Amino acid sequence: MRTVCVYCGSGFGTDPVFEAAARALGRHLAEAGIALVYGGGNVGLMGTVARAVLDHGGHVTGIIPDFLKSRERMLDDVQETIVVSDMHTRKKLMFDRSDAFVALPGGIGTLEELVEQMTWSQLGQHAKPILLLSVAGFWAPFLGLLDHMRRTGFIREGLDLSYLVAEEPDQAVPMLREAIRKATPRPEAEALIDAKF
Repeated sequence: MRTVCVYCGSGFGTDPVFEAAARALGRHLAEAGIALVYGGGNVGLMGTVARAVLDHGGHVTGIIPDFLKSRERMLDDVQETIVVSDMHTRKKLMFDRSDAFVALPGGIGTLEELVEQMTWSQLGQHAKPILLLSVAGFWAPFLGLLDHMRRTGFIREGLDLSYLVAEEPDQAVPMLREAIRKATPRPEAEALIDAKF
C-alpha cells in the first residue's frame, strides 16, 4: 500500500474530535511511508489531513477541479497538484492514484465519493479496501442505512458491500494493510493452484 485516498469535509464540523482525527490520520500515513491523495484544498478537514502529512515528512498529491481552486483554496505546499476540468475527472484520477480509501467525516460530497467507491467495488470494478473512520460515531447513521437496505432486500446476497470501519485514526493503516494482505494471493498458494490445474 503506497497511497491512500482520503475523502473528507471542506469544513471542520461541530466536534473538535473531527479535526484531531484528521491530523492524527495524516501523521499515521506519513509515519507509515504512505502517500496521501486528496481533493487538493487547504480548508477544513481536507487541509488538516494534508498539512499533517506534510508536517511529518510525507508526500501529498492534491487533485482539484479548476472551478474549485478559489473556493477550496489550493494547498500550495504539496509536492504535486493536478488541476482537472471537472469533478468526474477528479474522482477517476483519485481512484487511479490510490491503493485504498478512507472516509473521514464530511458532507454530501464526501458521502458521494465514498458511495461511488463502494458501488464500484460491489460491481466488481475494483478490490481496493475502503475504510470509514467513524470518529465519535460519525458514520453510524450511514451504517444503519446500509443495514436497513440489507433488511429490506436492496443489498442482496452476493452483492454485499465490502468495507471496514475504524473508530480511531491509529486503527486505519493496520486495518487497510491487513485487508490488502488478505486480498493478495501468496506465491505458494498460486503455485499450488497452478499444480492442480
